[in-house]
Amino acid sequence: MGDDDPVDARAVRLSSPFGTEAALRATAREDGSTPRVLVLGATGYIGGRLVPRLLAGGYRVRTLTRSAGRIASLPWADEVEVIEGDASDSDAMNRAMDDVDIVYHLIHSMSGGRDYGRIDLSIALTVAKAASAHEVDRIVYLGALHPNDVDLAPHLASRKDVGDIFVASAVPTIVLQAGVVIGAGSASFEMIRHLTEVLPYMPAPRWVRNSIQPIAVRDVVYYLLAAARAAPGVNDAFDVGGPDVLTYAQMMNGYAAVAGLPRRGITALPVLTPRLASHWVGLVTPVPRQIAKPLVESLLHTCVMKDQAINGLIPPPPEGLTGYAESVRLALGRIELDQVETSWVDAQVAHAPSDPMPSDPEWTGRTVFQDERRKDTTADTAAVWNVISQVGGATGWYSASVLWATRGLIDRVSGGVGHRRGRRTQTTIREGDAIDVWRVERVDRGRLLRLRAEMRVPGAAWLELGVDPAEDGSVYRQRAVFFPRGLTGRLYWLSMLPFHGLIFSGMVNRIVAEAEQGERKGSSNTHRTAP
Repeated sequence: MGDDDPVDARAVRLSSPFGTEAALRATAREDGSTPRVLVLGATGYIGGRLVPRLLAGGYRVRTLTRSAGRIASLPWADEVEVIEGDASDSDAMNRAMDDVDIVYHLIHSMSGGRDYGRIDLSIALTVAKAASAHEVDRIVYLGALHPNDVDLAPHLASRKDVGDIFVASAVPTIVLQAGVVIGAGSASFEMIRHLTEVLPYMPAPRWVRNSIQPIAVRDVVYYLLAAARAAPGVNDAFDVGGPDVLTYAQMMNGYAAVAGLPRRGITALPVLTPRLASHWVGLVTPVPRQIAKPLVESLLHTCVMKDQAINGLIPPPPEGLTGYAESVRLALGRIELDQVETSWVDAQVAHAPSDPMPSDPEWTGRTVFQDERRKDTTADTAAVWNVISQVGGATGWYSASVLWATRGLIDRVSGGVGHRRGRRTQTTIREGDAIDVWRVERVDRGRLLRLRAEMRVPGAAWLELGVDPAEDGSVYRQRAVFFPRGLTGRLYWLSMLPFHGLIFSGMVNRIVAEAEQGERKGSSNTHRTAP
């Protein structure tokens, strides 16, 4: 069983061999106490998979996060220590570093806008300084494969520069330089998946001919865990990759073969610049332009392992490295079973509003527009909540799908995340999850779902879907709240009023109808199976 095997989240957390194997388990300090690990980026794609396996391996885990509520919604939240603060804040970092043995640095600001390189360097300097002051034994950083002696694309240059900062610091550092990560929910895999599935023929940039050494996410997690047990004092960068070296075109057709699709025709063109290609990827796939651009830029280089030095430090996994085709098969199995553990869609969006919705009494003196609706239903609260909790993604928004899609396309073209971002899974929902153009701000299970808009709008917007018990069933309630910014914001709300009438009334009626139909089906099944 590996990181992308189709099992439920709790089974992964409790029984995954990663961390429970003797070679990966924590070794006690000299005084016999359990070592403490600080994970920076614990809510990210890799960090969210590493933390439960560190716990399984017997480590004490501490996280530093800007949102303790986001950690609280994760299945392992009660097992970790949470320090709330920003990684760029030296005071917060010093609090987080106290009594720490190993620091995992998994912060990458790729979705943070044009300044992601500067942000990453600033955070790295803060981390290195605090780690040195607190005499941390080791830093483990996940970087990226890159060639030497060439002008690197900004994304790869940023990864290399951060690794160089840590290696040059006073703290021994292991930099693991990984290739394209293949796993359910990774941005790189989703790019390959959607490009292959959508386009039977693809005119592509010349980089589709460059050699790439992909690596399965389960193997990345293995190397990260094993790095904690490596010989003390090691201070260097090591390339890691899977067993296959492929071109991007071969990766796309390799995906097609596993997914049962016909072979795709791919023609390399010299005219598609990274900027044009990222716009095109942003329109064809759910990956937004601000993430697609650095990913596309990194493909301009041949990125393969330069040596096998990692084998002298960390032996390969006992069962061997995962081949590309097997990585794709495992990822598709996770997606098919709706058991994606972590996903790129939950990455924070640059310049998106992050402040929570003000409470009603604080609205005094402020301009606020609302659309409030409610409807009585014979369905109980559980049936209504079941419908609410599946909103967005593959389910859609229960009304005016063309209008939702059009609004999402407008947002994507203007540089936003767009409507096709989807959601991590369709069956579970937690604070911090992304749902299309929204971010889950609050979940009161069985009662309230509050979503904060991350689309580009002249103001701040929220959508609340909730249910209250009633004598003969329940009451579904729905509220859209918009705080306009200037005259543009007011005109925007007025221009959307005709569409709100169609969208929001349709949502109310359809959600209630779905809940009542679901309850009838459940009752019918109960009667059929009763003795």
